[in-house]
Amino acid sequence: MTDTPFTADLTLHPAFELIEHRHIEALSMDVLISQHIKTGAMHYHLAHPSDENAFLVGFRTQPMDSKGEAHILEHVALCGSEKFPVRDPFFSMIKRSLNTFMNAMTAADWTAYPYATQNKNDYFNLLAVYLDASFFPNIHPLDFAQEGIRVELDENDKPQFKGIVFNEMKGAMSGEIDQLYHTVAHHLFPTTTYHYNSGGDPADIPDLTHPELVEFHRSHYHPSNSVIMSFGNIPVAETQAKIHDDALAQFEAGKKHVSRPEQRLSAPISAVDTYTADETGPDQTHHVVAWLLPSITDPKQRLALRLLEGVLVEHSGSPLRAYLDSHPLGKAPSPLLGLDDSHYEMVFYTGLRGSNPEHAEAVEQGIIDLLTEVASKPIDDETIETILHQIEIDQRHIGGDSIPYGLNLMLEGFSTAIHDGNPIDVWEVDEHLQWLREQVKDKQWLPNLIKQHLLDNQHRVRVTLTPDSEKSARLAAAEQTRLDTIAMDLTADDKDILHKQALDLAARQTAPDDVSLLPKVGLEDVPADISFKQGTQKPVRLSGQDSTLFEYEAGTNGLYYYQVIVPLTDAIGEHNHDELPVNEVINHPLLPIYLSLLSELGTDSLSAHELQAKQAAHSSGVTARISQRTSIDDSQSISSYFVVATRALNRKPEAIELLKEVMEHSVFTEHDRIKEILQQRQASWQSNLAGSGHAYAMQTASRGMSRQAQLEYVRSGLPALNALKAFLTQASTDEAQWDKLANSLMDLHQRLISLPKHAVLICEAEQTERLSNLIVDSWKDSSAQKLAEKLKDSDAGIEDNIPSEFADLQLDPALNGEQDAVKTIESGTTADVEDLAWLVPTNVYHNASVYTAPAADHPDTAALMVLAPYLRNGYLHGAIRERGGAYGGGAGYDANACAFKFFSYRDPHCAETFAHFDASIEWLLSEPQTDEQLEEAILGIISGMDKPGSPAGEAIKACFADLHQRSADWQRKMRAAILAVTVEDLQRVARQYLQGQQHVRAVLAPYDKEDSIKDLGFKVCKIKS
Repeated sequence: MTDTPFTADLTLHPAFELIEHRHIEALSMDVLISQHIKTGAMHYHLAHPSDENAFLVGFRTQPMDSKGEAHILEHVALCGSEKFPVRDPFFSMIKRSLNTFMNAMTAADWTAYPYATQNKNDYFNLLAVYLDASFFPNIHPLDFAQEGIRVELDENDKPQFKGIVFNEMKGAMSGEIDQLYHTVAHHLFPTTTYHYNSGGDPADIPDLTHPELVEFHRSHYHPSNSVIMSFGNIPVAETQAKIHDDALAQFEAGKKHVSRPEQRLSAPISAVDTYTADETGPDQTHHVVAWLLPSITDPKQRLALRLLEGVLVEHSGSPLRAYLDSHPLGKAPSPLLGLDDSHYEMVFYTGLRGSNPEHAEAVEQGIIDLLTEVASKPIDDETIETILHQIEIDQRHIGGDSIPYGLNLMLEGFSTAIHDGNPIDVWEVDEHLQWLREQVKDKQWLPNLIKQHLLDNQHRVRVTLTPDSEKSARLAAAEQTRLDTIAMDLTADDKDILHKQALDLAARQTAPDDVSLLPKVGLEDVPADISFKQGTQKPVRLSGQDSTLFEYEAGTNGLYYYQVIVPLTDAIGEHNHDELPVNEVINHPLLPIYLSLLSELGTDSLSAHELQAKQAAHSSGVTARISQRTSIDDSQSISSYFVVATRALNRKPEAIELLKEVMEHSVFTEHDRIKEILQQRQASWQSNLAGSGHAYAMQTASRGMSRQAQLEYVRSGLPALNALKAFLTQASTDEAQWDKLANSLMDLHQRLISLPKHAVLICEAEQTERLSNLIVDSWKDSSAQKLAEKLKDSDAGIEDNIPSEFADLQLDPALNGEQDAVKTIESGTTADVEDLAWLVPTNVYHNASVYTAPAADHPDTAALMVLAPYLRNGYLHGAIRERGGAYGGGAGYDANACAFKFFSYRDPHCAETFAHFDASIEWLLSEPQTDEQLEEAILGIISGMDKPGSPAGEAIKACFADLHQRSADWQRKMRAAILAVTVEDLQRVARQYLQGQQHVRAVLAPYDKEDSIKDLGFKVCKIKS
């Protein structure tokens, strides 16, 4: 963000005509809606003082089959274009850019190509490549074969299906939730594009041909069918000049695909289907009830339905959410819950997971009865005001800590724009909120909405999805039958053609690319220095103890951000509490469960539902987490902080007292609520395994590298999932287990809140004094100090009440009968840590190979950080993705694990990929290397380090960086070391830490690959049923 006042240059390029201009005060933003005169292309420019400029070009893509043409075209379009006929301009530009975001994405009804960068030259370099890729791609047949689908003969001349998207969708569609979502959409939308899987169904992708892909581009990627968005402080005319000259001027007006409404059902329907599971059993069925609602293009209707959603499911105290949480016929609410406004027509979902097939009608009727009851009486004013309050918080909160702020704004409005609505109505809701406030004055208005859109809406679908342990085998058999048929029909000439295609593709993949055709930025474009958010440290008294209040002033748009931090290791400043058993807290196996429960349960004066309602009325909610990092100079030392946080509107000081209420007065007596939350946690955890497989593989492989890595694996890795499942099974027949768990959680809670605490406040300058005083006042009446004295005099140990299923994790950190990992960690080696494979419900592999590396402050760390993208760019990407067909692969240095990690994601191969990991090291040491490759790797690291966050996010990042010994000066020193890395440094650290060194492998693999995985030397673990 620039320090000087920003005045937007709103002059348009003459090729565009203005449709609308709106200043949005709450976002400090001017929106210009203009249309390209010649082609009709729409351009939405968000003029904003941010130096991080963003751009997006997107198209209405509405396939009427599941062959995956929209998704495959998204990939192939980025494989070379008219001006940039290189094999892989997208990944090449990642290496030649200072981007803060680059991607491409396919949704159900649109495809978009977004990026963001803080460098103006880089912005226009990327703009040139993105425009040419989207409007003028080469769509080479071999790129279609590589990225999409091809038939390739193995060494025995047997045909196989290969292709990156094919493998990606095999992995994606092995996920339980993806199968549920697409099954519901298939029945809810019988005649429109949402009936199909735009990403591609692996059973249908082989039907797609190259000519069909070319035609799909011709008919969909036309300016008249596009939506273009830009954000930032670059004058709009400069962007429009490039858009016009490089792309739009070469087109005439064309056909625009218009979204059409679904044909409405005359009566509700039901459907039953199955999902792939490793084994079948009770309590594994999903029941979903879904309604089709009006179009998203009516902003008032959309906001009204958002209010309706909030009334029903905003928090655990909301009537429908509370009903589902405690439903006797299921373990948890459906993962499809609430309003989905990402399609042309909105959808409302509800239902249960962890049920049984015979309960389908009872579940649906129970939901209808509950809605009927809610609609039978007026909704109270307090509930309505709470939801309106949440909408305002969402509107005022400035994001940008995960994806760039401007890009996030553009994507929020993109679905509306793509369907010919006005995205300004998404960015500025004040006028519509005022309309909403007028409507709710009629006490029957909201109950009537429930009747109109849910109870009386005949377009309702009930879907029951049951587990099928044989489905995966049937799908594999069907694929093999298809391949056998292809084999029978192949002539000698056909085989020659397939062999030639394979040879041509291999030659294309390994041929040198003339990347000099692409624009680039270099190290000379890297800023000499970057700014860090500065705050003040004010000595205060909290809970009767000397403490520190960290104050940061930032443009937070009417919100304040408040966090209480409790040091669990080294104290802040002079405040020492070494005599307290903090290491017992850090090692506690129930800590992740405790964090998920805190603020979800009640206090000694409020029930769980009452506390949830109070949180929603006065804040964004209260959350708890552990901020924990490995020390910069010791792999076996950590710095750890217990953090409780909230954010609230400036006019809502109640959030300060509310946070204290949660911290000091939470109780763990509501066993039924604890059971509900843990069942939901287990169900969500297990269903998300397939999408995070590479992360679990790396976590497993690095479990012996540092104390932090060990704790992460034990507390939040797959062993912890098994422990949770085992506990829930045991507790289902032994009610005493819930008392034992509650007592252990309360013991942990008391030890945490008795420790000295500090506070962080981030707000606008004029709010600082008032809010700081309120924070200090709130802790004057505190029981923490007395509790600390009581615990000091107590003989009770923190481990006394831990249920055995969790206690076992603590006693054997290596888990599952492996040798004691503590011994391994203390020796600084990985000698006793076995290669481990976890079998999970997936059709692909997630591989990881991990080497011991030094802590963050070591002189070799900078070279290891640069080595990771160097190996990815120079070897791993081509070997694992392009030639191997995996969705992704790479390497990384992990300062917390003190490890150098290789990984692959949604990979059709296992042994071959581990060989590629090894081969990349030999490639570096035996092949000629270039300074250009080095520069590309350094640029990638620096762009990630320099990536800006939101105003509040920058303050939080700066605060915790200081707490974890990573001060601004330390980060500047690391940045300078990275910029100074040489090729010789990379080769030296590769020899020292990688070549021939002992390492640990891990893989998440399909269940049916157990024997072959064992043959590769892995010890096999399974998720318990």
